[in-house]
Amino acid sequence: MVKLEVCCYGIDCAVNAQQAGADRIELCAAPKEGGLTPSAGMLQAAREHLDIPVHPIVRPRGGDFCYSAREFATMKSDVALIRELGFPGVVLGMLDEDAYIDINRMEEIMSLCGDMQVTFHRAFDLCHSPKRTLETLTGLGVARILTSGQQQNAENGIALLKELTELSKGPIIMAGAGIRLSNLQKFLDVGIRELHSSASHLVSSPMRYRKAGVSMSSDVETDEFSRQCVDGEMVEAMKSIMQMNVVRVA
Repeated sequence: MVKLEVCCYGIDCAVNAQQAGADRIELCAAPKEGGLTPSAGMLQAAREHLDIPVHPIVRPRGGDFCYSAREFATMKSDVALIRELGFPGVVLGMLDEDAYIDINRMEEIMSLCGDMQVTFHRAFDLCHSPKRTLETLTGLGVARILTSGQQQNAENGIALLKELTELSKGPIIMAGAGIRLSNLQKFLDVGIRELHSSASHLVSSPMRYRKAGVSMSSDVETDEFSRQCVDGEMVEAMKSIMQMNVVRVA
């Protein structure tokens, strides 16, 4: 079965994605950081309002994936909370100083995850030797790998994505980064069966009064009265293409 995971940066976006037919939600905060651990309040809201599988990301900061002892301790606490709240899966990843899998820490955190599915996120795209890394993650027991094929966007990395999909004896290879309606079929054609997309569009703030000259961001050019939100119509259209592909293959 072909599945669509939608990356959501808030509970309203997640509910919208669910209503539009998403198969799974990756729940995150901080889109400009590429996704950070959602707050306890957001996690609780997800358990209350969502029925489809939700996999929160555990990422204590932006930047690389080589973490200090304190950051790793924070990640373990977050995993414990996510497991306690009953989520079926979690998204995480750790590398060492030489950009190989931090095996000792991954073994420790995999143990903490218990029965939760673990998606190893795009830290994979910064690692040495993707085939060796696939073998390592297979041995660790991760459920899937979210990757762009070690390129800036997944369309450029489609050759490696296809190769990894054919090689994998365990983790599902889930393509992500720049997956959209216009290129979706290319991934289905090479045998990729899980796709990750923000499926978003720009939404204007409902605020009528907009204070000029004051920014909450270090980037003063940021438009703080618009934001990216899940486009339900895009999710529906993507799912329609995926379902037609299943019928065609059958």
